[in-house]
Amino acid sequence: MEEDGGMKVRFDTVKLAAGLLARAKAKPAIRTVVVHPCSPDALAGAIEAAEQGLIVPVLVGPADKIRETADKAGLDIGGHEIIDAPHSHAAAALAAKMAGAGQVQAMMKGSLHTDEFMSEVLKRENGLRTERRISHVFAMADDSYHKPFLITDGAINIAPDLMTKRDIVQNAVDFLVGINEPGFVPKVAVLAAVETVNPAMQSTVDAACLSKMADRGQIVRAIVDGPLAFDNAMSRAAALTKGIVSDVAGDADILLMPDLESGNMLAKQLILLGQAVSAGLVLGARLPIILTSRSDGAASRTGSAALAVLMAAAQAEGRLGFTREG
Repeated sequence: MEEDGGMKVRFDTVKLAAGLLARAKAKPAIRTVVVHPCSPDALAGAIEAAEQGLIVPVLVGPADKIRETADKAGLDIGGHEIIDAPHSHAAAALAAKMAGAGQVQAMMKGSLHTDEFMSEVLKRENGLRTERRISHVFAMADDSYHKPFLITDGAINIAPDLMTKRDIVQNAVDFLVGINEPGFVPKVAVLAAVETVNPAMQSTVDAACLSKMADRGQIVRAIVDGPLAFDNAMSRAAALTKGIVSDVAGDADILLMPDLESGNMLAKQLILLGQAVSAGLVLGARLPIILTSRSDGAASRTGSAALAVLMAAAQAEGRLGFTREG
């Protein structure tokens, strides 16, 4: 909960979800290739997103297994296109080619490993890469924080260097600017274990560099500050206690993590122990890529689809900075 003059402001995640869904439903449904939807949650998420008017799913994977999964889960997939592929790797390869050829407007990961899915997205011959490094965001909402926020990167870039972190930040910033009202300026907290620069801790050095890069226009359309510890990023009271003066502290929209492991663990801790709700997207590609954990339920996948719809609309209107790789 936000601390403001001793008052606690509770953030309503239910209202947020309803508002997000309403905004996405106002946009055209996007044709989405769903890769290997062979688990009940993966298939249900795609079907529910279709029923909500968010996507037009194209189910790619072993056709018999998809139908068997639907029968066991009580899902009606009779009206949806199914393209047979013998196994998950073949499904990912076919889906990436379809996306690169412009046959779909988005991709959705089903019940296959992230590295298997992303390896096809990253192949240059499929034409999905841009000049920007591809990265992942967890879009989070928790009633203990006063607004939704992003955690990045917790799924793709394992140990990003300074310039990769720059792309990760800019991807997240462009995404939030694109899906929000004109004039919105995201606040980015570059996280480390401490809030002072220590040459023995590379994350603090990178954080200081990124903050200065934002001052000099190497990161645009955002306010960037770091290093900040997690408590300072999320609580203005904690920052004040430590004597930190920052426009970002206690009001962050984006948490840039030092590495994939810390990002992944933080997001899953908030989901499993803090009852946060989440969605997952890959940014920096030519089209939205819905990437959630195989353990995520249908609600998370539907929320991710809603964000993908808003992202696709922003791209169509030229409000996202991703351009095709030269």
